[in-house]
Amino acid sequence: MTFELTILGSSSAVPTSKRNLTAHVLNVHERFFLIDCGEGTQLQIRRNKIRFGKINHIFISHLHGDHIFGLFGLLSTFNLLNREKDLHIYAHPNLEEILNQHLDYFEKSMSYKIIYHHLNPKENKIIFEDERLIVETIPLKHRVPTCGFLFRETPHLRNLKKDVVKDHKILISKIRGIQEGNDYVNDDGEVILNSKLTLPPYKTRSYAYCTDTMYSEKIVPIIKNVDLLFHEATLAKNMKKQAKETSHSTSYDAASIAKKANVKKLIIGHFSARYKDVEPLVNEARSIFPETYSAEDGEKHTVELKREV
Repeated sequence: MTFELTILGSSSAVPTSKRNLTAHVLNVHERFFLIDCGEGTQLQIRRNKIRFGKINHIFISHLHGDHIFGLFGLLSTFNLLNREKDLHIYAHPNLEEILNQHLDYFEKSMSYKIIYHHLNPKENKIIFEDERLIVETIPLKHRVPTCGFLFRETPHLRNLKKDVVKDHKILISKIRGIQEGNDYVNDDGEVILNSKLTLPPYKTRSYAYCTDTMYSEKIVPIIKNVDLLFHEATLAKNMKKQAKETSHSTSYDAASIAKKANVKKLIIGHFSARYKDVEPLVNEARSIFPETYSAEDGEKHTVELKREV
């Protein structure tokens, strides 16, 4: 059961020769969720061998160009490929008007339907939920309405000890209850404890995406204990004044949030193009939160499956 993040772009404002603009893809059980879509995203999707048809949900944090300019080309490519599946886009309400104007002029007719889900960036709210995944918004502080996204697996069922279940000739109708933690009573009235029939469930895995944003401790309770946190670190600590003026974070800010939230792993990115080498930003963050890594285009970050104790 895969839970893997691919960094498609790690630069802010403008692309560089080594870094594309912001976009991530999260693979949850072989379903692919695109998060932001800066210019060049569809090229990065191809380079990373992600099938276009697997992407059915796109989450947009805010309406600055370096986070949405890739959408126009991507939607056009979907149309040229005769996509038929509905595409769900989660974003500020204004994006629907922007995209519809573009599509009305350039596409004329669409082979697929776009379903818009309007977000209120001031709310922490569940915006997507199915049997395997829950996604909720994270209110952020930026120059325009902005929200991050928290992805959490739904709780796993307990795992059956198939040989034991077979030995007790347990009916299929009883299996779900046992997976949910129930004991089993056989025809003779004997109680078979759940611990004899099952193994502990796997831990749920989580990923929080926080960009663009100033330092804000208000997000800490929302992202508490996540396995993987991406937090923007546009600038180094010595440029804190500039970070505040542009409503961005420093690497020190990102690490401080990670430490307060007790996350397991921090990825920093959305780097200013002024940095040819981001190692100083990583080292600065590691002085506060050792498990810090830089976002690098094309790199994957996997959260391993582990059983609860």
